[in-house]
Amino acid sequence: MAVFSIIKLSELGRAKRIDAEYYKPEYLNIYSKLNASGSKIFLKRLIKEIVSGSYVDSYFEKGTLYLRVNNITEFGFDLSDIKFVDVDFSKIPDKIKIKTGELVLGRTGTIGITHLVDERLNGSVISQHITKIVVDENHINKYYLVAYLNSDLARKQMMRESLGSMQVELTLDATKNLIIFLPSNDLQARIGKLIQEFYELQRSSQILYSQAETFLLEELGLKDFKPKYKKTYTANLSDALSAHRIDAEYFQPAYKEVIKRMDEKNIELKPLMQFILNIQKGVEPGSDNYQDKGKPFIRVSNLSINGFIDRDQKYLNEEIYQQLKETYEPKPGDFLLTKDATPGIAYVVKEHIEGIISSGILNLKINEDKINKEYLALCINSIVGKMQIEKDGGGSVIIHWKPEQVKKLKIPILPFSTQQKIALFVHQSHEARRRAKELLDIAKRAVEIAIEKNEKEAIDYINTQVGE
Repeated sequence: MAVFSIIKLSELGRAKRIDAEYYKPEYLNIYSKLNASGSKIFLKRLIKEIVSGSYVDSYFEKGTLYLRVNNITEFGFDLSDIKFVDVDFSKIPDKIKIKTGELVLGRTGTIGITHLVDERLNGSVISQHITKIVVDENHINKYYLVAYLNSDLARKQMMRESLGSMQVELTLDATKNLIIFLPSNDLQARIGKLIQEFYELQRSSQILYSQAETFLLEELGLKDFKPKYKKTYTANLSDALSAHRIDAEYFQPAYKEVIKRMDEKNIELKPLMQFILNIQKGVEPGSDNYQDKGKPFIRVSNLSINGFIDRDQKYLNEEIYQQLKETYEPKPGDFLLTKDATPGIAYVVKEHIEGIISSGILNLKINEDKINKEYLALCINSIVGKMQIEKDGGGSVIIHWKPEQVKKLKIPILPFSTQQKIALFVHQSHEARRRAKELLDIAKRAVEIAIEKNEKEAIDYINTQVGE
């Protein structure tokens, strides 16, 4: 059924916008709720500094970390795909560097995702698609502000104020003029505490996963291994013919080093195909069927080693979802593996999700009598899998990892008891991450309850959810 929103001509003049989307009822309702709350203020009144990053086109193997918008996810920072810049070479000003405790906000893509900069990112440079916000903590609790900016009400406000057709962008002026709900110091502190615990659990999750990977590499004799890429090298014609490859990168000696190291330690290696009972490739319903709401269509960009990411998420309608879900909906325990664009991301599904996986993702049925699934995923996500996949990857624009190459991926075999110990670290990491997600969701919902109802109900909700 069509939805109408009638706006006076005088109101069009004040807003300086004539696009119908700007006046959608769901957007207008946000302002009605904020006006009714009585406790609101522009963001620019609560901050010391706000600045957007800059475009840098010269990347380096080492240097200063360059934070891009794809590194900011709903539940923290994803640093699995990072770039480095030379600040002197690119003449990068200090104002677009970030410090621990400052906020970064994604201004394109999934607009409005906001997080506090942690120690890993101190001194990093931000891209033009990110806005840095330095909070005046005399005026607002910065942890509360993270919860508010990530809430549904704030994110819809940002979407409304965004500009552009092909790539929607939240301008710096629009960001400064975001309306912030400013509750009592007590409620700010309670919600802020949830966000602090969220970040602590995120750090615990990262540490546990790092421990799992370190344990794995120690057992494989690869703990301090760093591949040495050579600028010049030779290859036999017979090797090129047997591999059906003539691109020089395929024969880079560094790719052989990781296998050689494990051979020297007498680690048994088996092809992945020995552990696969079945392979199911995802589906591509066509971009014409993408929509802004509905059931998630999970593309490669929406999958990480830690699970599903709401990054520029696309959706399918209920009818298409019902047609595809029996075959293409991931279920708890499924082993997902990306094969295109960013090949080699492995993840064992932990929770039920109503969604469809794209054709760039494989769903593998693993024989658990032969190998631990979490251990297998870690092997593929580690340098063991990355080096092999980097060698196999083909394609000039989009990298493709062919199913026959997937099956030949060499997997190191450790004793089952060792696999289980490693898998336990991974499991604990995911549990910490799951609890962190819960706390973030509670914090965001508490903000919304305070706006829609009152502070007392928001506090009661927090107490009920966290058991206080």
